[in-house]
Amino acid sequence: MLRTLFVDFNSYFASVEQQINPALRGRPVGVVPVMAETSCCIAASYEAKAYGIKTGTSVAEARRLCPDIALVVGRHAVYVDFHQRAVAAVERIAPVRQVMSIDEMECELTGSWRGREKAMNIADRIKKELRDSIGVCMRSSIGIAPNTMLGKLASDMQKPNGLTVLEQADIPTKLLHLKPSAISGVGPRMVQRLERAGIVTMADLYAAPRDVLHTVWGGVGGTEMYDKLRGQWYEQREVVTRTLGHSHVLPPELRNTEGAWNVLNRLTQKAAMRLRKQGFYATGMSVFVKGRRIGDMKSGRQRDTTFCETQDTAFFLHVLAKLWSKPAGQGLGLQPMPLAVGLTFFGLVPATQHTPTLFEANAGVASKVNRSRLSAAVDNINRLYGKNALYYASAHGALDNAPMRIAFTRIPDIETEA
Repeated sequence: MLRTLFVDFNSYFASVEQQINPALRGRPVGVVPVMAETSCCIAASYEAKAYGIKTGTSVAEARRLCPDIALVVGRHAVYVDFHQRAVAAVERIAPVRQVMSIDEMECELTGSWRGREKAMNIADRIKKELRDSIGVCMRSSIGIAPNTMLGKLASDMQKPNGLTVLEQADIPTKLLHLKPSAISGVGPRMVQRLERAGIVTMADLYAAPRDVLHTVWGGVGGTEMYDKLRGQWYEQREVVTRTLGHSHVLPPELRNTEGAWNVLNRLTQKAAMRLRKQGFYATGMSVFVKGRRIGDMKSGRQRDTTFCETQDTAFFLHVLAKLWSKPAGQGLGLQPMPLAVGLTFFGLVPATQHTPTLFEANAGVASKVNRSRLSAAVDNINRLYGKNALYYASAHGALDNAPMRIAFTRIPDIETEA
C-alpha cells in the first residue's frame, strides 16, 4: 500500500539562485559560504555536477574542474523564504506530514490517494504548482512508496525532476542495485558495522535476520530498519532537541585571532537568543576554532565545560572568555590561522523542567530574576527594531560577519538567526 509521497528539491540552493537570476540558468553554478579559495561549495547546480563538482568540493578545485563556473555566496534568508513558499505550494495540493529539511518534505497519502494512478496524479499536480507559483527552476524529484524511508530512496532514483513509484511488489527487487549507504541515516560508521556483520550489499541487508540487525544497530533501530525495508509504516517520532549551536566559516579578512574572537561572541549571542526563544536552559557549552590543514594533519582546538542550568547571555560570554584565554597554553585564542569557529550548547533542559539551584554560581552582580528580565528585554528590542539594535559590545567587530547559515536538516529561524 502506498502511503508516502516524498518531495526532494533538486540542487536546491543553486536552483534558487538560477530562479532569481536568469543569467545563471543553464550555467554551472556553485554556492559557497564565503568567497575564498579555501572555502568549499555547499551546493552545485546540475550543470556544475556534470563537471564532477559536488557539495564539499573546494572553490579552488571547482575552478580547476570548471573554469567557467559561476560562484555565488549563499543567501540563506532567501532560501528559507523559498522553502516556506514551496511548503505552501505543496500544501495547496496535499497536506505536508513533515518537513525533513530545507529541501525535503513528505506528504501522507490517505484514502483513494493510495492507489498508484491517483498518487502519480497528485505528484504531477505538485510539480505543476511548484513551477507555476515559484518558478521553472524549482524542479523536484518525487518518490511514492509504502513508508518514508522507501519514499526517500525512491526520490533519489531519478534526478533531476523525476517521479518514481515503489509498490510493495517492487520490494526488494528495485532496490537491490543500491548500496546500504543510500539509506538515509546509514553513514560511514554504520557501513563499517554492517560490513563487520558480513552485510555489504543491499541483498545482504534484506537477507539479514531481524535479530542480526537489532544487534548491528544496537537496539530497536535495527528492528525498525528490518520492518521499514519491507514496507511497514511507522508513525512520526517526537524529536528531542539535545543540542543547539552555530558555526561560521570566517571570511579572509577575519582569519585572525581578533576576527575569530569577535565572530564567536556574535555567535554566542545569537545562540543564546535562540535558546531562550525555543524554551531551553543549557548545562554545557562546547566551543571550537578550526585552523588551516597542515599537510595531512587537521589543525584546531575544542574546549568543553559544564555549569548550572542557565540561558543567560552574559554568563555564556563569561564562559567563552574563560575558554578563550585558558592558561597553560590550552586557550582557544592560541589557534593559529583560524578558518572557522563555532559553539554548541548541550545538556538542554526544557524551561518547563527547569529547577533553580540553591547556589546560583552564574548569578553574578544582578539577581537571576533581573538577568532573565534583561535578556528578555534585549530579545524583544532586537525583534522589534532589528537584529543589531542592542547587543553586548564584545560582538561589535563582527555584527555583519556571522549571518544566517543553513543547517541542512533544520530550517533556521529568521528572527533569531539572521
